[in-house]
Amino acid sequence: MAASAYPPPPPYYRLYKDYAENPDSAPAPPPPIVGTYTSFGSNYTTDDVLPSLEEQGLRQLYPSGPNVDYKKELRVLNRELSFQFLELSDVLVERPSQYARRVEDMGLILRNMHHLLNSLRPHQARATVIHILELQIQRRKKAVEDIRRKREEVRQLLQESLSALHGHMNVAQQDGRAMDGGMAVALGDHVGRQNNEMKTYGFGAAQTYR
Repeated sequence: MAASAYPPPPPYYRLYKDYAENPDSAPAPPPPIVGTYTSFGSNYTTDDVLPSLEEQGLRQLYPSGPNVDYKKELRVLNRELSFQFLELSDVLVERPSQYARRVEDMGLILRNMHHLLNSLRPHQARATVIHILELQIQRRKKAVEDIRRKREEVRQLLQESLSALHGHMNVAQQDGRAMDGGMAVALGDHVGRQNNEMKTYGFGAAQTYR
């Protein structure tokens, strides 16, 4: 089977030109790929595993194992990269024809640094999730504090409103009693004036009906 790094689009799309009107007129799509596959001349895998440098055909410049000191190894590789850059500058001045080896060494160091940084992706993902959860907890705590503060403000406002309402009711009751007393005095004065007038004209005293 012939393989090409940049193949043309497959002709299978022509089989689906009437799919919108008749879905049964076209074959079902192929199943998902499981395992390794080739795309644009490179090999990939569906397994979410970081391939080792040896699997990529590169030499590993830092020690293997679960107890790798990433900071130390990155510092060592960074110093080696700086040294190789100085060596490349010297080679370009004195031996220009030998620059290719220095460039290859610098590329190997950069690939090792990149692979070492990719090894920290799971730790970065966990740290990111922890940071997001901490932010969510802080926002929820702040929301709870805001709700409690608003509740206290509303409770204080209700107490002040009840106190003001009771005060207005007491004033209204006092005004009502004062008004009732004033009306009784006014009515008594009116009846007294009527009695005096009737006595003056020779009539009997006016009667008060209850």
